[in-house]
Amino acid sequence: MWPPTPLCCYAGEVTSEAQPATPATAADPNPQEDPDRARSAAEEDEDEGFGLREALDALGAKLLSPLAELGMLSKMAWETTFWAVRPPYRFRLLIRSMEFIGVGSIFIVGLTGFFMGAVLGLQLVDGFRQFGAESQTGAVVGMAMSREIGPVFTALMVSSRAGSAITTELGSMRVSDQINALITMAVNPVQFLVAPRVLAGLLTVPLLTMLFNIVGLAGSYLVATGLMGIDPGVFLGRMQWIVDWADVAQGLVKACIFGFVVTLIACRQGFYASGGAAGVGQATNRSVVHNAIAILALDYMITAIILGQGL
Repeated sequence: MWPPTPLCCYAGEVTSEAQPATPATAADPNPQEDPDRARSAAEEDEDEGFGLREALDALGAKLLSPLAELGMLSKMAWETTFWAVRPPYRFRLLIRSMEFIGVGSIFIVGLTGFFMGAVLGLQLVDGFRQFGAESQTGAVVGMAMSREIGPVFTALMVSSRAGSAITTELGSMRVSDQINALITMAVNPVQFLVAPRVLAGLLTVPLLTMLFNIVGLAGSYLVATGLMGIDPGVFLGRMQWIVDWADVAQGLVKACIFGFVVTLIACRQGFYASGGAAGVGQATNRSVVHNAIAILALDYMITAIILGQGL
């Protein structure tokens, strides 16, 4: 059979001529993004920016907090000075505060002074003997006690004992609304609570410093002459020859400033305490730490001003 029958003619098969292949759809050059994914990416970027701003804000607050604290202390110092010279004068509160700060600190100040003088005498005699200058022990102990060790250690002891107690007392009054009750009764709380304590610290810390010096010199004398073999006449003679009243006055000036600052910081932390019992504990902790830093920093500044160098 010629010509051959096309395959398209077989029974049961219906085919059409070959059709051109449909070209593949070209890929969309700008496919639409998933809105959920885009939203989550934007939120992540926003969170990262917010976290950075929050960290910068916290850093700025930390850097500016000392200046803010100095501002609060300056404000309270001005208010205390203003209300301390205005009537009514509450001498009973002043005497009570002097008894608490001064009389109550006699034991701890005397004990600290004795052992401080004893260890100072022991170390100085042992060190001076290496080059034959142990006869100068009395003079060095007297000058160090009167200028530096006496006022600094006395202020530290007062801040640890009386300052922390003042902060706790005023903080408890603040969180229990007793200070607000004074305002309601037309009683100025700064004049009633802060001024007597600050004035008592100003008056009693110099007296405690003199006690520290006397007991410390006694402890150094006992160790140097009784245990280390220093001649008592040489010890006292060198001290009288070198130590002058100007050295004692320098220590007393420091003690007055330390007494004012220690009680002021303690009152400030307690007066503005907040947060219940936990806040009172934190205020007491801040009071002790701030007082220690203030004492050491002021000690250097006052010494540099008196000596006329170092600033």
